[in-house]
Amino acid sequence: MQITNLESINSQLPELSPLPIQRPLLMIGHGTRDNEGRQALLDFAEAYQALDESRPVLPCFLELTGPTIEEGVDECIRNGYSELSVLPILLFAARHNKFDVTNELDCARARYPQLKFHYGRHFGITPGIIELWQQRLAELYRPENNPQGISRAETVLLFVGRGSSDPDANSDVYKLARIIWEGSGYSTVETCFIGITHPRLEEGFRRALLYQPKRIIVLPYFLFTGALVKKIFNIAAQQQEIYPDIDITCLPEMGLHPQLFSVLRTREIETQLGQVQMNCEMCKFRLAAVGDNHHHHHHGHEHSHSPVVSDADIKQYHQRIWQAP
Repeated sequence: MQITNLESINSQLPELSPLPIQRPLLMIGHGTRDNEGRQALLDFAEAYQALDESRPVLPCFLELTGPTIEEGVDECIRNGYSELSVLPILLFAARHNKFDVTNELDCARARYPQLKFHYGRHFGITPGIIELWQQRLAELYRPENNPQGISRAETVLLFVGRGSSDPDANSDVYKLARIIWEGSGYSTVETCFIGITHPRLEEGFRRALLYQPKRIIVLPYFLFTGALVKKIFNIAAQQQEIYPDIDITCLPEMGLHPQLFSVLRTREIETQLGQVQMNCEMCKFRLAAVGDNHHHHHHGHEHSHSPVVSDADIKQYHQRIWQAP
């Protein structure tokens, strides 16, 4: 099995549009117990800072590791800043983005009444990220990366999302997979997840194999490495052992890619120009709040990252998925 690392960090760093305002940027990553995953966000923030030293960039994490959001805000206050841009370093708007990060920021505002936040948009489905993956997929068709000369028509794309307990975010994974597949010439795209929701990666492989492909390209839709990305690579390696006649190629996570810095810059400028737009129509948290004005949300960050239900119990999953906390 090939794990192809196709991008070097230094490949043509983007020309960044100038910032309208020099205001500190708090970059909030999800957080992980995996040291490499943690370091990846810190490196990402450092590389982004190096592209423009005109204002401080402070990385922090929602959970599982530090520095915390609280510590990031404390540092800004200590350095005399009371107005911040805040960007979630998250691919989709699930519970963390809609609920947990904003709750943390509310807590910080309670501690520092002078504090003013400009909360930006997650990465989402955007041309820069689609181009990133299209470039990576194109690389796989260079002769050195495709020695058997397998065509796209004989190849299945296996798109692997993180998985969340938010139907809105899960459906965005399908939308993105479809956009990347559209017009690509691949036999088909199968969408699956590594946790929380269904279908899981093992089921994704089972479906991919039904097409009797000569090649399966696994696309882990993650920003940074971590326990789940490593799990995807391990499962793909196991499948390669079981099916030695099929070329199973695993692309790497996005990492410190120039396209991501460009998207981040756009998101940062949006916070400064007050142009942030989020799709809230399909958000189950908003629907619950609108549908039940007497409902008291519990704002604690207490959900667990173990799967919501066991693989066997998809019926219970369907009963629970639209329930807001």
